[in-house]
Amino acid sequence: MKLSRSSRREFLETVALGTAGGVLAGCASDSRRDDIDPRDGGFIDAHVHIWTPDTKRYPLAAGFSASRMQPPSYTPEELFADCKPVGVTRIVLIQMNFYGVDNSYMTDMIREHAGVFSGVAQIDENDNPREAMKALARHGVRGFRITSGGQGPMEWLSGEGMAAMWKYGAESGLALCPLIDPNFLPSVSRMCDRFPSTPVVVDHFGRIGVSGELPKDELDDLCELARHPNVKVKASAFYALGQKKAPYLDLEPMIRRVLDAFGRERVMWASDCPFQVMGGHSYRESIALVRDRLSFLGSTDRDWILRKTAEKTFF
Repeated sequence: MKLSRSSRREFLETVALGTAGGVLAGCASDSRRDDIDPRDGGFIDAHVHIWTPDTKRYPLAAGFSASRMQPPSYTPEELFADCKPVGVTRIVLIQMNFYGVDNSYMTDMIREHAGVFSGVAQIDENDNPREAMKALARHGVRGFRITSGGQGPMEWLSGEGMAAMWKYGAESGLALCPLIDPNFLPSVSRMCDRFPSTPVVVDHFGRIGVSGELPKDELDDLCELARHPNVKVKASAFYALGQKKAPYLDLEPMIRRVLDAFGRERVMWASDCPFQVMGGHSYRESIALVRDRLSFLGSTDRDWILRKTAEKTFF
């Protein structure tokens, strides 16, 4: 559905997004700065990794050493120092590969900070994945990271264990969260054809832009996923994409294209901390791109991207 630029914002503010298809809400220019009150539920960061230097209580997975933990520590307290000053009050924790499929540090932090954290875990797809997903859901986990594990685009989703994960995701409402390169996006689409009810959240725009370029064909593959109504996208890891330089305005065309395809109810912002606060980057600059700088967004768009999409998916 296409509207004139002058009428698009007024239309989408009054019509439910589901009946408006995948059109970008608030696409007409809106130069007002953010008017969301962080006290009204606060913002949600949909992608953060945490870890502790206490490797005795929380041992690292085989093949990992403490020297690979950079920074050496990123605990909830260190995270809060970055996120609370800008109004972020809830966070989706993503299991760090330092710990492999032992999700205990993450689930312990979810329990200790009740109501603050949700989790995306990692499991062994070949070790009774249905029961593992069910057990972790009881500890506040609402999604599961899946990666190619060194397999090619045609092989990585072909096993019985992966099929079991997608099937149980559909039954339970638990999301599958692919961390993939752009050439794996068509494989995700084929899996969505098989399991159309499975919630899927694609991390970091499918890592489009890591090379410094934003290729149209890769964006086409990402936006093709919008035909699957249960697929969402994280607008995240700005520090790693495109020019990799704040204020990240070179990413505006990609963000706008994704919003045109998916709509505001299927896009969520995330920082990818602690990596967002390393190498001269800052937490504030990440959220500011969506909260303050993308002038084509209205306040309702920002509310979905910075809070409501993640809230509906992970909380």
